[in-house]
Amino acid sequence: MTTFFITIDIMPLTLGALLTVLITSTILGGILSLVYIFTHKNTVYDQSFSMTLFLLPLVISIIVLLISDNLARAFSLAGVFTLVRFRTAIADSRDITYILSTVGIALASAMGFVGIAIIFTAFISIILIILHSFRLDKDSNRHAKLKIVIPENLNYSDVFNDVFKKYLNGHQLQRVKTTDFGTMFELTYLIKLKPDTDQKEFLDELRVRNGNLSITLSSDYVSLTSE
Repeated sequence: MTTFFITIDIMPLTLGALLTVLITSTILGGILSLVYIFTHKNTVYDQSFSMTLFLLPLVISIIVLLISDNLARAFSLAGVFTLVRFRTAIADSRDITYILSTVGIALASAMGFVGIAIIFTAFISIILIILHSFRLDKDSNRHAKLKIVIPENLNYSDVFNDVFKKYLNGHQLQRVKTTDFGTMFELTYLIKLKPDTDQKEFLDELRVRNGNLSITLSSDYVSLTSE
């Protein structure tokens, strides 16, 4: 089956094979990075992440080539990675797809399966572009987290029900928190906006109910999943 694909013999590792792996990983990483930029051109995204996608296949390929079939090196590398702590939260869970794709590309290239790496890159790029073009994830833009501050004498259990019914397809009270030494309540809702909702009108009606106190509406992934 492997004879159908373009393969190279990397054992023993020669200069030609090394350059082929490194160049292939770099080019395919660049293609995936361009796909990421294209699918995120209408959104705010971390530009350093696109550069990471560009370089990650190259770095992983080098690591795999260095480890080769040496079990001791593999365990040493695992120990090194246990010391690394990733402090940057992924803003969009879909970005994990790109990271795993770069890993697959790098492994295929480093193992000598250049044809498989090329086909995998082309296939996953087409799938990602199709998903972006048909906007199959557009419903996620209507999910948001709503934080409303209200006076302590206001009954929060049903004070916003009619407003929510007008502008939302669904809502869930996630948390109630006292603020300002117990003189205020901070309500946190997970909501799903109706497709034609005017956010300004929605917030204006909420401001009338809570006495023009603080209201926060956020829809990014980190905000939705954090406290």
